[in-house]
Amino acid sequence: MSVATPTTLATRFKLVPYAEASPEVKAIYDETMRDMGVPFVLNWFKCQGSNPTLLRGNWAKLKSTMLLGQVPFILKQLIIYNISKTKGCQYCAHAHGTIADSLSKTLTGDDSIKLTQNLQSDYIPSSYKVALGIITRAALDPQSITEADFDELRDEGYADEEILELMALADLTNMINTIADLSGIRIDNELMETK
Repeated sequence: MSVATPTTLATRFKLVPYAEASPEVKAIYDETMRDMGVPFVLNWFKCQGSNPTLLRGNWAKLKSTMLLGQVPFILKQLIIYNISKTKGCQYCAHAHGTIADSLSKTLTGDDSIKLTQNLQSDYIPSSYKVALGIITRAALDPQSITEADFDELRDEGYADEEILELMALADLTNMINTIADLSGIRIDNELMETK
């Protein structure tokens, strides 16, 4: 029996384009585009467009965990990228890798350097590397996280509020990976053009 890979799956959930969305879903789509700063609706949202209740809840979780809070946005994107790549979620690794690489200049001072190509780069601060390792492990095996991991994050300068925010990224990434993989969504054409 052969196992389908994410690149060979057909989309299992109808992608609801903006023009066909209900007024309630259009309002959520508008929020996602505005708050994420993208001029199009991502396939990840469109595959949930037939269920406004689910879409609203998942958007609220994604927004509060990824877009708000104290942890730097670039670190959040690197963490989501790293977990997604490690788990083999092609859609999320590509999408969040694109975002992280578009922000690389904030750490490198150079538009041509892509941090996702070397997460051990000297451009990435030690505190980011520690968080990347611990939060990726938390997403893959939450029972493996110990008090020593929390202490290590504190030693790197993270406050407890930030540590909670970092740990929430493990949960968020597992959710977004699951929806992307189960739905069989393809990488958005607009994101393909940026890689």
